[in-house]
Amino acid sequence: MLNLYNTTCQECSQLITKRYSTSFSMGIRAFDPSIRMPIYAIYGFVRFADEIVDTFHGYPKADLLERFRQDTYTAIAERISLNPVLHAFQEVVHRYGIEQELIDAFLDSMEMDLHHTFYGSDLYEKYIYGSAEVVGLMCLRVFTDGNRELYDHLKSPARSLGAAFQKINFLRDLKSDFDDRGRVYFPGVDFTNFKPEDKRQIEMEIKKDFDDAYIGIVQLPKSARFGVYLAYVYYLNLFKKIRRTAAAKVKEQRIRVNDGKKIYLLCSSAVRMSLNML
Repeated sequence: MLNLYNTTCQECSQLITKRYSTSFSMGIRAFDPSIRMPIYAIYGFVRFADEIVDTFHGYPKADLLERFRQDTYTAIAERISLNPVLHAFQEVVHRYGIEQELIDAFLDSMEMDLHHTFYGSDLYEKYIYGSAEVVGLMCLRVFTDGNRELYDHLKSPARSLGAAFQKINFLRDLKSDFDDRGRVYFPGVDFTNFKPEDKRQIEMEIKKDFDDAYIGIVQLPKSARFGVYLAYVYYLNLFKKIRRTAAAKVKEQRIRVNDGKKIYLLCSSAVRMSLNML
């Protein structure tokens, strides 16, 4: 009887994904249809939490985030919510067994953004885990669909991929994070004196994350492999572009991959997939 409501809530998360991220939307469309809506639901949940702390200026962010947290817990406990994003998300939590610890870690990292502008090593690692790695693990729950052995085997690569994506986002958004929010996520980095050696050290971390992640991508179930690989290729291309850009320019300009390049990456990745070249 709730089929229409369930479908409508799922479509809300799909719309949110399309409006906020062309790259992730492109990757999700490459998934098998059976897992697209669950991934849209996860993205809608994490996007709305992130919006509270990043864009709701002039509003009581801490109160709104706490309300969002409690509404999330209530939706999961009662298996229903009048918030369409939370209703779609709670369905995925129950269907795929997403752990409370992952949800808590994510919301905790969002709360950190309300109180911290500079991150030491411990906070940085905690933030990366909660804001990105656990999102990869939530998606991995969907990809492995109850296969505990495969999930455990791919946990580490999934975390590495999430970490790589987040660190690239930090580099790409270095200027806006500092100018708009006063944040610098990389430990020991002075934004006003962002040095080439700082950039190289960060890039070494990201390359290792990418290398570790690829090992897991090629072992994913076929239903998810191409979509995850496509997101990987897009971010890898963005990473290469950032590596070719001087530190001073990264500090002043948001590096992007244009739509034409994204289409090329989609087509070339599809060819590699069809030829079993991953």
